[in-house]
Amino acid sequence: MIGKPLRGVVVCALTSLMLSAASGRSLELFVADAPPVTMIASDKERGIVGDLVVLAIEKAGYAPRIHNLPWMRSQLQVSAGIDQLIIPLSRTPEREEKFTWIAPVMPMERAFFSLDTPVASFQEAKTRYRAIAVGAGTAQLEILKQQGFDDKQIHILKLGDSPVRMLQLGRVDAWFTGVPEGQYAWPNREVRAVAEKLKMSRVLHSVDLYLACSLDCDADVVKRLRSSVQALKQDGTLKKISKSYMKN
Repeated sequence: MIGKPLRGVVVCALTSLMLSAASGRSLELFVADAPPVTMIASDKERGIVGDLVVLAIEKAGYAPRIHNLPWMRSQLQVSAGIDQLIIPLSRTPEREEKFTWIAPVMPMERAFFSLDTPVASFQEAKTRYRAIAVGAGTAQLEILKQQGFDDKQIHILKLGDSPVRMLQLGRVDAWFTGVPEGQYAWPNREVRAVAEKLKMSRVLHSVDLYLACSLDCDADVVKRLRSSVQALKQDGTLKKISKSYMKN
């Protein structure tokens, strides 16, 4: 029978071995380019959710290996893969059975941005807007379809498209996106001048953004990451990161 002192040593040794094993493992993390929520242009600034999740992965004893693919391709690859992570993913009915949902990171409010008088409802948007810009493979696209918008009204953004520039040129009437992205300070001066004139509708939809994993995901990885994310939210780290990006 193991005595209490020896038992404590054994437990500590096993814990140390488990952490050591975890720290030697890298995890694939697929990230969307959706400033300021997630960003891929810099190794130092990965956006609000990006910074928090990278910290959570490291806190759990893993090393993140970050990838950026077209958003729909990232979702398909992670869903069909093994132990692959993805951010920021809205937990929608269409995605529910395709991923392992590790932890909510932050709520994402969505609204219409336009250069004219803001709409007050989805119904008004259906009536007024001829063309609405939305990101390919995003929850915004799913939401508009759920709300009964005609496919002809939905303009799916391609890589390199600037929704603000498209508004300026009259190619679209509105941009349906997350509030942080719509309010984010644009680096391009020409675009920023237009962005400052953007008018936001009231918030019309809200759902949490998650750190998600492949449907086939190691239970220990899920447990460790869920704990890390929760700890970083509770200790105020998420609030500090959010303020640093949204200070303007």
